[in-house]
Amino acid sequence: MTKLFDPTKLGDIAIANRIVMAPLTRNRSPNAVPNDLNVKYYAQRATAGLIITEATAITHQGQGYADVPGLYTKDALDGWKKVTDAVHANGGKIVVQMWHVGRISHTSLQPNDGKPVSSTSRAAKAKTYLVEKDGSGHFAETSEPRALETAEIPGIVEDYRKAARAAIDAGFDGVEIHGANGYLLDQFLRADINDRTDQYGGSIENRARFLFEVVDAVTKEIGAGRTAIRISPVTPANDASDPQPQPLFTYVIEGLAKYDLAYIHVIEGATGGARDFLPFDYDALHAAYKAAGGKAGWMLNNGYDRELAEEAIDSGRADVVAFGKPFIGNPDLVRRLKENAPLNGLDQATLYGGGGKGYADYPTLDEVA
Repeated sequence: MTKLFDPTKLGDIAIANRIVMAPLTRNRSPNAVPNDLNVKYYAQRATAGLIITEATAITHQGQGYADVPGLYTKDALDGWKKVTDAVHANGGKIVVQMWHVGRISHTSLQPNDGKPVSSTSRAAKAKTYLVEKDGSGHFAETSEPRALETAEIPGIVEDYRKAARAAIDAGFDGVEIHGANGYLLDQFLRADINDRTDQYGGSIENRARFLFEVVDAVTKEIGAGRTAIRISPVTPANDASDPQPQPLFTYVIEGLAKYDLAYIHVIEGATGGARDFLPFDYDALHAAYKAAGGKAGWMLNNGYDRELAEEAIDSGRADVVAFGKPFIGNPDLVRRLKENAPLNGLDQATLYGGGGKGYADYPTLDEVA
């Protein structure tokens, strides 16, 4: 019987166990450049079978929060190379989550203080995080976006392709396309957000077109075996909703089955919240993927502990399971899970410590032992 601590392979990526470190936005990269703190943070967590980095913007336009890293400058890529080298030196594997936030942004974060872009010109009922020049941070309402012109969309597909190539050149083992949580690709998918009348709006097929164009471009550039994608069928994160998520994501998953991807990353329920937020048949989604010929690893995420993860792996509901917040206070989470050792809790300062100079350092192995 397959076990949580057994090795496996996700596409072209061989991993030592089935415990994945989920992407966790930390806002610790001023000027969008990873630094020594990022190196330390990820290297300490290299015993995870796979690390998925914090969401990382593919372009300046893709930025939506203060001090999140990017993939679009030499300094940022040099910073990431130090991270990937450190993780590999510690025996780990790491992929970068490629991010375009779409309308979940603020004009102060955009090139030339421009409007964020989206599938719509309607503002999200959501907030982002800004850092002032004095280092103080605060939440702010997202800005009104502008709907992308049809002719602009191929350029953003190209941005994803370039970012994927840059990521591999920076030493990443692969990339995860962020298609979840109400960000740009998800904004195109959702009927409650996407109000377009061109070939990217209206029917499910049209709304999914952009996502498939991105997947196609990235897999052709770096190979399907090093490409993954994240989806969140029913999460309300960032004002995301759709009246018929089951047929929408069944169509998406059947289309993804045509690519021999590394893995499909599925968030169950509300991201970081209730797993049963809305009715949705995740087993049926998995079955539809397999029936369509899909062979990628199936990753489940949201509120998992060891017992739930072992059940998911043992039953075949998942090939790997992603753990999020526990990795922040427990760099050695894999050891603790294996030994059934107590986990460190998290205080608000550790989870959401202020911006810039006020940031709390990450716990180190010595500090949490």
